Amino acid sequence: MDRSLEGIRGIGPARLRALNEAGLYTVRDLARFLPKDYRDLTAPVPLCELRPGEAAAVRVRVAGEVRQHWAKKLLITKVFVTDGEDVVPVVWYNQPWLKDQLAPGRELLLYGKADRPRGALQLVSPTIEHEASLVPVYRQVPGVPAKALRAAIEAALEACDANWPKDLPESIRRRYGLSERNFALRSAHFPASREALAAARRRLAFEDLLLYQVALGLTRESGREGVQLDFDDAEIESFWSSLPFAPTGAQRRVLGEIAQDLRSPRAMARLVQGDVGCGKTAIAFAAIRLAWACGYQAAMMAPTEVLARQHYDGARELLEPMGLRVGLLTGSLTAKQHRLAHEAIAAGEWDVVIGTHALITEGVEYHRLGLVVTDEQHRFGVRQRAKLGEKGDAPNVLVMSATPIPRTLALILYGDLDISIVDELPPGRRPVATRIVPEAKREGLYGFLRQEVRRGRQAYVVCPLVEESEAVDARPAEEVYDDLRTRRLPDLRIELVHGRMRPAEKDAALERFRSGEADILVSTTVIEVGVNVPNATIMVIENAERFGLAQLHQLRGRVGRGSEESWCFLMAEPNERLRFLASTADGFKIAQKDLELRGPGELFGTRQSGAIAEGVSLMGSDAELIRDTHDLARELLSHPERPDAAQVIALARERFAGRMDAMALN
Repeated sequence: MDRSLEGIRGIGPARLRALNEAGLYTVRDLARFLPKDYRDLTAPVPLCELRPGEAAAVRVRVAGEVRQHWAKKLLITKVFVTDGEDVVPVVWYNQPWLKDQLAPGRELLLYGKADRPRGALQLVSPTIEHEASLVPVYRQVPGVPAKALRAAIEAALEACDANWPKDLPESIRRRYGLSERNFALRSAHFPASREALAAARRRLAFEDLLLYQVALGLTRESGREGVQLDFDDAEIESFWSSLPFAPTGAQRRVLGEIAQDLRSPRAMARLVQGDVGCGKTAIAFAAIRLAWACGYQAAMMAPTEVLARQHYDGARELLEPMGLRVGLLTGSLTAKQHRLAHEAIAAGEWDVVIGTHALITEGVEYHRLGLVVTDEQHRFGVRQRAKLGEKGDAPNVLVMSATPIPRTLALILYGDLDISIVDELPPGRRPVATRIVPEAKREGLYGFLRQEVRRGRQAYVVCPLVEESEAVDARPAEEVYDDLRTRRLPDLRIELVHGRMRPAEKDAALERFRSGEADILVSTTVIEVGVNVPNATIMVIENAERFGLAQLHQLRGRVGRGSEESWCFLMAEPNERLRFLASTADGFKIAQKDLELRGPGELFGTRQSGAIAEGVSLMGSDAELIRDTHDLARELLSHPERPDAAQVIALARERFAGRMDAMALN
């Protein structure tokens, strides 16, 4: 299985180098190099049903003589074909040998796309197929022609037959109706039917997702003992009654789940997920209060200094009146401030420490750490979170994320955590009015923006790029900043923020906006997370079509944080995606739609690797499959002594050897 590709039929030195450069080194790699798509030749359509830009199979007869001529250094081969009802032309470019295959009256099975170059429909460069089947289409490997790649994969499958070291236990395959691996792989590459393909993809996805979640569970140390807190329910009610607002039912429910974890001898590892503005921070502060009531310290880590200071201000306002001593530790403190902060933490003079990555540096020693909170979970890796957790004697860990993810996918993406969802917004919070603004209405938008600033409001203008790019057609932040400052809105105070600025510069600009010294903040997506400016009521997103729905929703969440009506303007031509975003404020519905439109690989980006990308991409958002593998992984890890569990655990260790610490969110 792990033998080199040398010796595989059709792979010489040049193709071997090309395959290696594409990450394909072994027979196993090639067998697992699954098609990205399939050409469906099993259901040819009538010529009248061809649509421009869409690929389809047609069964036709050559209806005339072949003509070949030169045009702009291209040899064009053209012939008319008919299906008995309609006649359309077919053209090929620089394929002179086709003339001999297109004798009048010959029956053909063609596959390709149609277009309308001058109003009349034609087929362009279709392939001539030989049998009605599902033909695999692979990701292109430079230096290896598609036909040669298919032949090499077929040879690799023959080498793999019955040679996989272990398969999933037969008891599990029977329980979930799964075929054995060899059959599934062959059917995934060369399916006999759509039904065989569906069964094969489900079988391979099941194994990928199961092994990934088992490996992730093994890193979790789910059985480790942690800090156990002993508090009365009166402490919870005391916290809620001290708030200037009544908690929502969702906040009460989630804090109840956290309280149950904190009372358990097992260290808590829980994700609190919820839309922007749902009150996650108040829940985190409640957990901190419970740790303090039991004599323990808490630490809260944020991904940016601006967000850390925001939490610090909120904690001082809410927790200090209750008697908690709140401290701040960030990278920008002076050497003396760092030394004093370290001393206060080690001596237990601070009950809660809020900060950035500085919280996990070597010099920080905690007095009696009982709870660790990390905000915006997707900005931290498992290792970073674990590093903070290692600062104490197995403290409880609570992580928060405002990035909506469909619950089924969250089971995998955050597979090492229990999940709580805050699915209710506080009463009175006004939804952000969202409008799509085409280029023709830009001047009107700027007029509205100036009018709102004169009323004392502030605005964000977000761009997809920092500076101009030849590869991407989009307005860069630097260009928009100069345009607004010198031409469109020269009478307003405008700041610029982007990821290439030095942290101190960036934080200073954000602080000027937060404090009201600037009217408009032009930015890249660095403001996607954590900037809380209640006075900002307008969000303008340039080239909105270039962003995913979930990211647009995150950006929209930067406004609407005060009592005033707030607006989000999407600078783009209207399309289905943007209309959907404008129609709903439900982050979880938006995340599900984003998943359907863009696929899980795009949502996860580069943070996930190997089996998760393969498994989820194979099955998309198959909620039942994800739930089944999640529940089975938990079951097997709870009974590792069972023969089937031991076999699956061994497979997971083999699949993720050397990567178990860093395979998620690194």
